[in-house]
Amino acid sequence: MTEPENLILRQLRSMDAKLDDIRDRVAHLETRMTAQEQHLGSLVVALPSAFDQLQSLRARVERIERRLELTEPD
Repeated sequence: MTEPENLILRQLRSMDAKLDDIRDRVAHLETRMTAQEQHLGSLVVALPSAFDQLQSLRARVERIERRLELTEPD
């Protein structure tokens, strides 16, 4: 092979190696993104339950305060 062909082959091999690295990084990012989406999904599912529990506790505290006459009647 001639020198220009060798130079082109070296450049192409270098580009191929860089593309392999980019491909690996993208695959890793896709995996991380999937994990983040699953985590966010579980939070979205859990949030209404936590809100309901908080509302229940709030109602209980208000009832206790009324019974102990710690608040002004409405």
